[in-house]
Amino acid sequence: MSLNLNDKKAVVAEVSAKIATAQTVVVAEYRGIQVGHLTQLRAQARAQGVYLRVLKNTLARRAVEGTQFADLAPQLTGPLIYSISEDAVAAAKVVADFAKTNDKLVVKAGNYAGKQLDKAAVTALASIPSREVLLAQLLGIMQAPVSGFARGLAALAAKKEAEAA
Repeated sequence: MSLNLNDKKAVVAEVSAKIATAQTVVVAEYRGIQVGHLTQLRAQARAQGVYLRVLKNTLARRAVEGTQFADLAPQLTGPLIYSISEDAVAAAKVVADFAKTNDKLVVKAGNYAGKQLDKAAVTALASIPSREVLLAQLLGIMQAPVSGFARGLAALAAKKEAEAA
């Protein structure tokens, strides 16, 4: 479907607005994927807060022009789906997780905070736990000494009660 000049400008403006606030952009080739599977991928992306879009590569190049993601422009060839997220890990995680179950989705490249990523680096980024999981782990580590001390005091109190009785 052909877009007129105003539609193209609107698409570039929309994508540029998303890229301006993004930390991560991941591009993947989607050749041969059925529409139902793409719908599932879009639903997963929406649930994770990831902007997922199939774009004309020339429009995508214009959107990343002059941003920290400009180094991604040479990789933008072929039928690509663009995954853009404000969360550092979410875009990579959505695409990499879907690529595990559907071999027709091939991660091509990515960019995190201005650093170019290849397929292996995108997969490594996707394996990092989410921010919420990392915060929960940190909280658990911080609470461990306090809870251990409290259990020790409770055990000491129980022992004293047993001796007194």
